[in-house]
Amino acid sequence: MPDSYIIEVDSQTAGIVVRSSGGYCFFASSHRFNRLEGQLFRNAREAERAARKLINGDEKEAA
Repeated sequence: MPDSYIIEVDSQTAGIVVRSSGGYCFFASSHRFNRLEGQLFRNAREAERAARKLINGDEKEAA
C-alpha cells in the first residue's frame, strides 16, 4: 500500500495524504481545502470524501 496519495476533486488537486502512525495526514494544495490541513483520516478514500463534501458546501460535515 502506498505511503501517500494525491487527492483530487472535480479535476482540482485538493492536496495529498501521507501515511503516519495515526492514519493519513492531509496537506492542502489549495486554500479551498485549508480546513482539512493536518487532519488525520483512516484512509485516502475518507480524505477524498471530506474534500468532496467541503467543495460541495457541506463544510460542517467535512471537518
